[in-house]
Amino acid sequence: MKVAVEELEACKRRLQVEAPEDLVRQAWEEAYGRVGEQARLPGFRKGRVPRNLLKLHFADEVRREVAQRLIPQVYRQALAETKLHPIEDPDFHDVTLEEGAPLKFTAVVEIKPAIGLGTYKGVSVQHSPISVTEEDLQKTLEHLREQHAEFRSVERAADVGDLVIVDYTLTPEGMEARSEQGYAFLVGSQAVLPEIDEAAIGLAAGGERETRVRFPDDHRREDLRGKGGVAKVRVVEVKEKALPALDDEFAKGLGEYQNLEELQTALRKELEAQRERETRRALEEKVVDALLATHEFQVPEAMVLRQVAHLIEHARERMRRQGVDPDQITWDDEKLTEELRPGALRAVRRALLLEAIAETEGLAPADADVEAEVENIARVSQRPAPAVKRLMEKSGDLEALRFSLREARTLDFLIQHARIES
Repeated sequence: MKVAVEELEACKRRLQVEAPEDLVRQAWEEAYGRVGEQARLPGFRKGRVPRNLLKLHFADEVRREVAQRLIPQVYRQALAETKLHPIEDPDFHDVTLEEGAPLKFTAVVEIKPAIGLGTYKGVSVQHSPISVTEEDLQKTLEHLREQHAEFRSVERAADVGDLVIVDYTLTPEGMEARSEQGYAFLVGSQAVLPEIDEAAIGLAAGGERETRVRFPDDHRREDLRGKGGVAKVRVVEVKEKALPALDDEFAKGLGEYQNLEELQTALRKELEAQRERETRRALEEKVVDALLATHEFQVPEAMVLRQVAHLIEHARERMRRQGVDPDQITWDDEKLTEELRPGALRAVRRALLLEAIAETEGLAPADADVEAEVENIARVSQRPAPAVKRLMEKSGDLEALRFSLREARTLDFLIQHARIES
C-alpha cells in the first residue's frame, strides 16, 4: 500500500492513499458473496442469482458494500503505517473505487500539535491566600436568615422587599391578552417586567394600576422581543419579610447545633475549606496562565469546536434544571460560537499543554489510583465497585476519570516546583 503524508498546517495532514489491486479484488469478491446471499430475482431462489446477473442488477449494492468495508480498513492501515492519531473522523476526497483497479483516496485529518516544551519548572507567580474574615461569616449568617425568612400578611402598601400576590392581565401589542390570578413575586427582585414591579409599589390589598410595558430585546420568546403592551395589575395581598432572630434558638432550628456559637464555628470551618479550594484553583490557573504565555502552539479547530459544543450543552442543562426548555428558545449559533470561542480555545490549549507535561514527567495515574477513585464513587453511590466500573467503562467516564487524575497530578507537580511570591 502507498501512503504519502503532506503537512497542510501545524495540526492538519493530507494523506494520499493507494491500496493495491489484489486487495480491492478480494474485497469485491467478498462483497459479491455477501450481496449474493440476500439477492432475489424472478426465476432464482434467494442466494442463487448468477454472478453475471449480480453485476447487472446489484452493481450499486456491491459497490456500496466494498466502500463501507474497504475504505475504513485501508484508512486504518494507513494511520498505522504513518503513526498518525487523528482527533476526528477524516474528510475523504477524490475517491477512486472501481472493480479491477487500485483504490485511491485523499483523507484530510486533524491531529494534536507536537508541543515543544520550554521551561515549565520554577515558574514564578504572584499569589496571596485570602483568609476568612468576620464580615464573611456575618454575610453567611445573614444569608441563612434570608433562607429561613417568613412572609407575614400586612395591611399596608407594598414596598421593595415585600412579597405581593397579584392578579394581572398582560396584553402585548397586536396579540391576545393573557391573565393570571394569584401570581406571587418579590418586589424589586427583577422577577417580572420592571414596569409591573414598579406598578405594585404603593398599592395595598385591593389596589389596581394599569401601566405600559416593553418587553426586552433578549426576551426568551422571540415573538415578544422589543414589543410594547399594557399590563393591568391588582394586588391581592402584601406580605412583609420577617427574619428570624440570630440566637441559640435559630441555631438549634438548623438541626445539629446546640447554640449560636457552635453554628458560627461550623460555618467558619466550611468557609475556610471553601476559601482554600478557591485559593487553590486560583493558584492553579495563575501557574497555567504563566505557562501558556511562554508556550505558543496551534490547536486543532475540531477540538475547539468540540469544546464550544460542550459549553453549549452545559448551558442547556442549566436551563433544564431551572425549568426552561432550551429547545423552545431561538439560539444564534454563530454568535454563540463566537462568544464562547476564546474560552474554548484557552481550555483546549490548557489541556494539551498539561498533557504534554504529564507525558514528559510520567505523571499518568497508576491503576491502583484509578481503582481507589472508583471505590470512592461506589461507596458514595452505595453500589458494588465492579458494577460502577463497568458502567464507567461503557459511558467513557472511566477514561475521563484517568484524565482528571492525571491533570490533578500534573498541577500538583507544577505548583510544587513553582516560585510563589506574595
